[in-house]
Amino acid sequence: MHLSRISEEIILWASWEFKFIELDDSFSTGSSIMPQKKNPDITELIRGKTGRVYGDLFTMLTVMKGLPLAYNKDMQEDKEAVFDAIDTVNLCLTTLEPLIDTMSINKEKMEEATKNGFLNATDCADYLVQKGIPFRDAYKIVGNLVKHCIENNRTLDSLDISIYKKHNNLFENDIYEAIDLHNCVNKRNVIGGPAKNRVKEQIERVKKLLD
Repeated sequence: MHLSRISEEIILWASWEFKFIELDDSFSTGSSIMPQKKNPDITELIRGKTGRVYGDLFTMLTVMKGLPLAYNKDMQEDKEAVFDAIDTVNLCLTTLEPLIDTMSINKEKMEEATKNGFLNATDCADYLVQKGIPFRDAYKIVGNLVKHCIENNRTLDSLDISIYKKHNNLFENDIYEAIDLHNCVNKRNVIGGPAKNRVKEQIERVKKLLD
C-alpha cells in the first residue's frame, strides 16, 4: 500500500501538470506515438503490483477463515501466496530505491506551486488573532482578502499594504513576514510537523530504525 501511494505521488509529480520531479531516462520509457512523453512505467507497475500482493493476502485470509484453531492441511496453500508476496515486494523495493536516488527535483517549480491556493491564508488570520481579533472575525476578514485576490488575479503576498489596511487597520508591514511561506512552514514546529528542523528529526529517526 505504501509503495503504491509513493508511486502515485511520483507519477503525479513527474507529469507535465506538476513537473516537480524528472525521472532519470533509465527509469522511464518513451511513448510509442508521442515523442515528448516520458512514461513513469516502473512506478505504474509497482502501483499495479499492489493488487497482486493484496490477492496473496486474501488468498491466506480465505484459506484461514473456515479453520478451527489448529493446523489443517488447507494451510499448505500458504507457500505460493507468501513466496509470491515476498518476491513481489522485494522486486518493487529493489527498483524503487534507485529510481528515487536518480530522479531530479525541480525546487523552483515546487516553490512556485506553493503560491497558488492561498496556503498562507490561515497564517494571515493568525496574525490578526495575535493583534487581539477573535479568530471568527479574522477568518471573515482574510476571506474577503482572498476574494479580492481571486477577482484581481493576485496573491496575498503581492497585495499592497494599503489593500490590507482597507480591510483592517491592524495590518502593518510585518504582515509580509507573517505570511512568508518559508516562515509559515517553520512556525509549525511540533513533533511530526513540517518545520525544517522537525523534518530533519524524522529523517534521523528513520535512519536509526533502518540501522
